Amino acid sequence: MHPGRAAIGTWSGGRYLGYGERLDDARLERLLTPGNGIDTILTADTYGQGEADSLLGGALAGVPRDEYSLIGAVGHDFYEGERDGPRGFPRFTDARLRGAGEYGAYLRMAAERSLERLGTDRFDVLLLHNPDRVGYTSTEVWDGMAALRDEGLTGAIGVAPGPANGFTLDLLDCFERFGERLDWAMVILNPFEPWPGELVLDAAARSGIDVITRVVDYGGLFWDDLEPGHTFAEHDHRKFRPDGWVEAGLERLDRVRPIAEDRGLTLMQLACAWNLSHAAVKCVVPTLIQEEGAAARPIEDKRAELAELPDVELSEDEVDRIRRIGDNFGSMALKGANPGHEGEVRPDRWPLTPELVAAGERWGVVAERDLIRT
Repeated sequence: MHPGRAAIGTWSGGRYLGYGERLDDARLERLLTPGNGIDTILTADTYGQGEADSLLGGALAGVPRDEYSLIGAVGHDFYEGERDGPRGFPRFTDARLRGAGEYGAYLRMAAERSLERLGTDRFDVLLLHNPDRVGYTSTEVWDGMAALRDEGLTGAIGVAPGPANGFTLDLLDCFERFGERLDWAMVILNPFEPWPGELVLDAAARSGIDVITRVVDYGGLFWDDLEPGHTFAEHDHRKFRPDGWVEAGLERLDRVRPIAEDRGLTLMQLACAWNLSHAAVKCVVPTLIQEEGAAARPIEDKRAELAELPDVELSEDEVDRIRRIGDNFGSMALKGANPGHEGEVRPDRWPLTPELVAAGERWGVVAERDLIRT
C-alpha cells in the first residue's frame, strides 16, 4: 500500500521521544491504530529498543494488511552496540561492530526482527535511519537495502537523515550515487523551518524520489495550543530549542493565520498543505503531542484534525509568502557535512570534501553561502 498524504509516527505520544505527556499503552495504541482517515504509520526499531515496534504491533493486530501502509526504519545497532548516553546507539556501520561485508546480513536481521515485533511479514517502505557518512556512500549498504526489497521484505526503500537538521550535501550526493535505487527520503520541513530542507527537494524530484516530511508541526506550535511562557517538562525534547522560540513562533503564527482562514484550514492543516505544495513531498508526519496539564487539548482531537486534512494545494504566491514569514536561514548549526565542522569524523557530522562541495554546487547549493549559521 502506497503511503498516504498524512501519517503518524510512533514518536508521537511522548513515549519513545520526549514530546509532552507520556501516554499509557492503551491510549497510544488507539492513537496509532490505522483507520478513521489515517492509514500510514511510521516506526523505527531503535525507539525503546524494539518497544515501539511491539506496541505498534498490538495496534495493527486484527487490521487487514492491505488496509494500512507500514513504514519502518533500521540503522542503529542496539543488538550488539552499547548506548553512548544521549547520543544513543551506534550506527550499524560503525567499524567497531562490523565490516562492509556484513552490512547486508545486519540489515536483513534488523528488518526481520522488526517485522516479528510488528506481527507482519513486510514493510511498505523501509528507511535507512540516521545514517553516518558510510551509510550515505556505501554500495554495500544500498546493495543490502535493495536486497530486502528484492526479497519482498519491503515494497520500497529510502533514506531518513537525522536526528537533527542538516545533511543537505550528503543527501544530494546520495541521490546522485543511488537515485535509481531510492524510492523515498524523509527530511525535516515546515513553514517555519524551510531551511535547509527545501534545498534537496528539486534533486529528489529529478531522481523520482518521493519525500516524507517530519517536524511539520514545528515543535507543536502549529497545533495552536502553546502559549507564551509555556513550561516544558525536564524530559521534553523541545528544551533543545533556543529560549524564546515559542514567543517568536507565535508572532509568526499570527501572520500566517489569515492565510489559513482564507483557505478554510486550521494552522496545522496549513502547515501540511504548505509542505505538500512542494512537488516532491508526498507524505507529511507531524508529531502528535499531548501537552501537559488538565486543560490541555486532547491528543485525539489533533489526530482527528490531521485525518481531516483537505486536498488543497497552495499557490506559488502563498507558498512564497509563508516562506518569507517563516524564513529561518542560518538559525542553527547543521549536522552532516558543513563548513562549520572541524576535526574528526563523528557519527552525525563530518568535514566537507571536494566531492560533497561539487555535488552541492551541481544543485545550486554553495556550502559556504547556503549552509552556514549566521
